[in-house]
Order: sequence, then structure tokens, then C-alpha cells
Amino acid sequence: MTKREITLICITALIMCIPIAIVARKAQQPPLTSAIYDWNDIREERTKTGEKRQFFQSSTLTLNELELHVTTLNPGEAPHPPHQHPDEELIIVKEGMVESTVNGITKRVGPGSVIFQASNQLHGIRNVGTTKAVYHVIKWKTEKTPDAK
Repeated sequence: MTKREITLICITALIMCIPIAIVARKAQQPPLTSAIYDWNDIREERTKTGEKRQFFQSSTLTLNELELHVTTLNPGEAPHPPHQHPDEELIIVKEGMVESTVNGITKRVGPGSVIFQASNQLHGIRNVGTTKAVYHVIKWKTEKTPDAK
């Protein structure tokens, strides 16, 4: 083997290790600790149906993962088709009128309403009002969280 071939093999091996190093670094991040998050400091991301603000998504001392984001839906929009996932989810409606389907039951709810979506159960949400709908989404995973169905 020539020196050039050995160099190319080494470079290729290093490049292939980059994704592994990124995943390992993410896994080594310390758990989320007590913090204060100012709404004005959280970057707003435009989506095709409205906006999203991602506050955090991290492990904690007692959870494998805790996520909080805020979704803003334009009138008539849904963030995605009805779906299910293994993590549990809590939605707190801040503004507007949404229609939520949980376990085959559809109901319209407004500000202050809470929607709980259990693990691996089909659910969906849609803005049925004439103004933007804003809701907080809190999701978590524990050691008991099952695999996706």
C-alpha cells in the first residue's frame, strides 16, 4: 500500500467518525437544571402552518427527555396529520380555539384548556378559530416510555 492510499484510508475513517462524535457529545450533555426562560429570548421559527418556539429538549435528573415548545397555528391549519408517538404530551392552550382529537373523540377548546396525549395513542390538533392559536407543548420520556408502534 502506498503512502497516499494509507492517507486516504485514514482521512475516510476520520470523516466517518464525525457523526459518532456528534451523537456521543449530545449524549454527554449535562441534565437540564433549574432555569428561567424569557419569551423574548426564544427564537421564533416560521413554519408552513405558523410559528414555533423551541424552549428546550434535554434530559433532566428524573427524565430521559423533557421538551417544551410553543406552537402558533394560523387559522384553519394543523401542524401535521393525526399521529402517535411513544412519549407522553401535555398541551396547554394559551390563545385561540383549537379542535383536538384524542382516542377518537373530537372536541373544541379555548384558552386555559389542557389536552393530555398518552403514549402511542392517535391524536391531532387544528386551529378552528379566525385568529392565531397558540399552545404550549410539554413532552417527556422516561425509562418506562415504550417503543413506537
